[in-house]
Formats: sequence, C-alpha cells, structure tokens
Amino acid sequence: MVEEARLERLESGLAPATDGWFVVNVRDAAWEINAHLGAMCAFESVKAQFAQVGINVRVLRPGSRWLYHAEESQEDFLVLAGECLLLVEDEERPLRAWDFVHCPPWTAHAFIATGERPCAIVMVGARRSEWPAKGFIYPRSELALRHGVGVETEVSSPAEAWAQRGIPRWKLERPEGWDELPWAQLG
Repeated sequence: MVEEARLERLESGLAPATDGWFVVNVRDAAWEINAHLGAMCAFESVKAQFAQVGINVRVLRPGSRWLYHAEESQEDFLVLAGECLLLVEDEERPLRAWDFVHCPPWTAHAFIATGERPCAIVMVGARRSEWPAKGFIYPRSELALRHGVGVETEVSSPAEAWAQRGIPRWKLERPEGWDELPWAQLG
C-alpha cells in the first residue's frame, strides 16, 4: 500500500516533504520565481522528487523566456492561457491557449511570452535515472540568439547555460500578478 505524502508549508505554498501520493491545488502549491525564466509550480520538492515523470506549471510574464535546449527524454506542453512564441528545431511557431506541443527526445525548443497577459503552460517530461545531472544539450542557434534565448557556446547542463546568460537562481515566491492567472478565479 502506498502511503500519502506529508505536505509541508514553505514560504510560497505547500510541497511534499515525503514520497507518496498527494493532492494539492495549484493555488496552494509552492511556487518559485526567476527574473528571466518566469514562475514555476513544480509540485515536487528537493525532499520528494518525482522519479519517472516531471510535471509543472510555468508562468511566463510578457517578455519572459525559456532557454533553447533539448533533453534526452520526451516532453509535452499544453498552453493554458496567454500567448507565446515556440522556437522548435530552428523554426518559429506562435502558440495560444489550448495549443499542445509534443517534443520527441532531443527536440530543441524554447518558449517566449509574447502577449500582454501572462502565458501559463503545463510542462510534462519523462525522466531518466541520471536526471537532472545528465541528458541536456543547449545547442548554439542563431534563431535562439536573436530571440535572447540562446547560448554562444554549446553546453550540456542547465547550470552552464544559465551562467552564460547570467540567469539567477530560482527563489521560493509566488509570481507577481497572481490575480491575473487562470486559477485565481477559482476561489
């Protein structure tokens, strides 16, 4: 029998403190923010990481962007609200609410919020046993560099890519504009 995880209250919401099943509303879950990358509700924590599938909700404020990269595992994305530009395999695709994106392993991609309102995206990815230490590539791409989401020199880790771009660490905090987000109207 699988036990229920214990949730603990962090400064930005609830996060699992132990492994096991649990239920948490996105409004109540812990959030992290990053001035460059936007906001993230990961549903997992350092104490209780998901071994097989990563799932999170990202909120990109207008102008926020996610770095151009590829991973060794499949990833899928569903835009819940707002608009963004998808860079995928050196092509541009505008996205809006309810657009779905499937990326087989090693598909290079990035997201850039383009609308006047926040863009909320559900992101799901398979995980390998060495995640997050291995299984990434941040390729050099002229298109990505033009959009401010590329790296000058190809690297194979998020830390190296973020260092090249001067991206700060994530911090536990709810995103600004909380009342504009889709789940704010629920209660």
